[in-house]
Amino acid sequence: MKDYQNKFLKIALQTQALEFGTFKLKSGRLSPYFFNAAKMLDGGNLYELGLCYVEAIQDNKLNFDSIYGPAYKGIFLASIVSMGFSQNGIKYPLSFNRKEIKNHGEGGNIIGPNPKGDVLIVDDVLSAGTAARESIELIDSVGAKPKNFIVGLDRQEKGTAEQSAREQLETDFNITVKSIINLDTLVSFTTQSSKYEKYLGQLKDYRDLWGA
Repeated sequence: MKDYQNKFLKIALQTQALEFGTFKLKSGRLSPYFFNAAKMLDGGNLYELGLCYVEAIQDNKLNFDSIYGPAYKGIFLASIVSMGFSQNGIKYPLSFNRKEIKNHGEGGNIIGPNPKGDVLIVDDVLSAGTAARESIELIDSVGAKPKNFIVGLDRQEKGTAEQSAREQLETDFNITVKSIINLDTLVSFTTQSSKYEKYLGQLKDYRDLWGA
């Protein structure tokens, strides 16, 4: 693993944002692990977390004109990514959405400037890709181009077909989808960890059943 992947995994485990066990997902699938990026807010790791995303973006050579974070977890993730770049003198317009349209004040459901040009979407996890599609459609609706999408964890699961959610998004919307870590990373990690190796078989079985 690369340094930023190791750092991200360390933060996720320390804050229990990443847990191993048995978890029922929204899809109804029983998963041997669960990821909740909101727990990464505990422990004052925002600066390090932001660097993980920035380094992954740079490592994957993603080019963009503005940053967008979908509510809710994408809001703080996109914000720390924007801050990380600004500390290096690179400034990008930042925007995010509300879950419900506001009918007073500035109105609408986008906070900040409308996304413009080539847009980078920043979020926590990619599962079935439903939330990603909503973000892509919203960005399209304001005349911008959803060009890149980066998440902390790609579960590498089947979407609505036999393809992975990542492959479906890339095919349907001509968007580049990247992640800091994915299910293969977790399998590799548990292979080498005496503390977590007991979950290796469950992860492999889950990947065989739902992976794409």
